[in-house]
Amino acid sequence: MEYREDIVALLLEQHEQIKILLHRVESTTGPQRREPFDDLVRVLAIHESAEAEVVHPAARHASGEDALVEGRLEEESEAKQVLADLYEMGVEHPAFAAMFTDFAEAVREHAGIEEKEEFAILRERLSDDQRSRMAIAVRVAEAVAPTRPNPVEGDSPAANVLAGPPLALFDRVRHAVRDWQHKTER
Repeated sequence: MEYREDIVALLLEQHEQIKILLHRVESTTGPQRREPFDDLVRVLAIHESAEAEVVHPAARHASGEDALVEGRLEEESEAKQVLADLYEMGVEHPAFAAMFTDFAEAVREHAGIEEKEEFAILRERLSDDQRSRMAIAVRVAEAVAPTRPNPVEGDSPAANVLAGPPLALFDRVRHAVRDWQHKTER
């Protein structure tokens, strides 16, 4: 029997990774905070983009309720803006720690609500095969997702599909150049 990835298990694993990164950022200071924060920015941008394209539409369809997803989309839009502000501010800014603490709390609360409400719907109303195909779709969406918050791109799945690939390419080149610069500065 072949292994088939389940979307709920995949998302729970990603939520755990995000919580670990939040803790890493919270437990460091000064310039040492940059690496875990950059990792968090990448993971969150990719994760939220894939959720917007695949998971939220599927949960909305499976539940038949727009309200189930609308609250999460609003939270994600707000978080995307705060993350962009934190990114622009930089980890050494005096206001970063307080703003990040509020952001981290909101992200943890958001993840808990998704796990309790959306993931439960996906488990209850989708077959194993549907959940497996969703995991594949999320992996594909992640491959072309932007790697930093782009609050101006829009929050609709269509906007993510249209804007995502060019922004993702730009972001990945930008990260490669920045990583190369950091390595040559050492």
